[in-house]
Amino acid sequence: MKTRLFEPIQLGGVTLANRIVVSPMCQYSAVDGVMGAWHRQHLGSLAVSGAAAVVIEATAVTPQGRITRGCTGLYADTQENRLREIISDIRTYSSTILGIQLGHTGRRGSIHRPWDYNFEPLWPDEGGWRTVAPSPLPFREGWPMPEVLSEAGMADILHAFEDSTRRAARLDLGLIELHGAHGYLMHQFLSPLSNQRSDAYGGTIDNRMRFPLSIVKAVRGVWPSERALGVRISATDWLDGGWNVNDSIVFTRELEKVGVDYVCVSSGGMGGLSTALTSEHLRLAEQIRGGTSVAICGVGHIYRPQQAEDALSAGQADFVALGRAFLDNPRWALHAAVALRETPPFPEQYALAAPDKWRGYAVLHDLS
Repeated sequence: MKTRLFEPIQLGGVTLANRIVVSPMCQYSAVDGVMGAWHRQHLGSLAVSGAAAVVIEATAVTPQGRITRGCTGLYADTQENRLREIISDIRTYSSTILGIQLGHTGRRGSIHRPWDYNFEPLWPDEGGWRTVAPSPLPFREGWPMPEVLSEAGMADILHAFEDSTRRAARLDLGLIELHGAHGYLMHQFLSPLSNQRSDAYGGTIDNRMRFPLSIVKAVRGVWPSERALGVRISATDWLDGGWNVNDSIVFTRELEKVGVDYVCVSSGGMGGLSTALTSEHLRLAEQIRGGTSVAICGVGHIYRPQQAEDALSAGQADFVALGRAFLDNPRWALHAAVALRETPPFPEQYALAAPDKWRGYAVLHDLS
């Protein structure tokens, strides 16, 4: 009998062979939004990790929607064509489901890469750009004031999501995950801390959900029905007066109504990224799962196979997504299969390093 972690799961019209997904992880290594040699080896390695799906890093739908100058985009032919080349290479050796996370940063954009100035603002004389937001509130004290989005500006962004989705549909991608978490634009509209509008897009929770739901509806409308659509959310801002888990349950129910197949539950981002423990994230995921019927993905500092298995067995999530665990160990899912006494699908080229072929395996891998 298979463990929960290695059972298949259906997300809309897409079947994942197991319940392990490689989380989207920014590499900050693109040029004008175009992927390069780093992305080719990075994604190629993860495609033979044993995970059922690999979600390509947060990818902007407009130049203004990038986090840094090194972030990827899917708003130009050059970007689409390069990604097509990378996917074509991957398909010669891997059938892993490939997905992409689409988003817009809003006021959290135009910043330096982490290894340059640790996510500090990128000012105009450094090549930065004017950011946009629901309200005239900078992300942090001392940061640039964003431009308030008009309804026309919101319509332009919505159309940009549609365009990027059409580009994704032309590629061999099985799922799209929309980035509605971590203080980026969709989250900025949701949270009363960043959305202080007095029009139809601010005030009540219904109004604050209006634009994010419009984006989701637009994407679902042009994304093939047989392919999966997910949304990553911050379940709570961890701040007084902010977005909270009860709001997230309401939002998730609305997402399900418009055809979302799964919701990935993270947290934080209004004052920086969350440092919540795994147990806290999974408790949030469990609450949302208990209040809705859409598939729930658990994330956040999951690194041991038994930890992931226990979360699924306890009903805290339906599947899990891991990021840094795969950066540290690109074969995490293969080793997890061994640790949980499943049969790992080692690529033929790596078979000599499998546990039944190499005595060093037991010494180096204690992933129980």
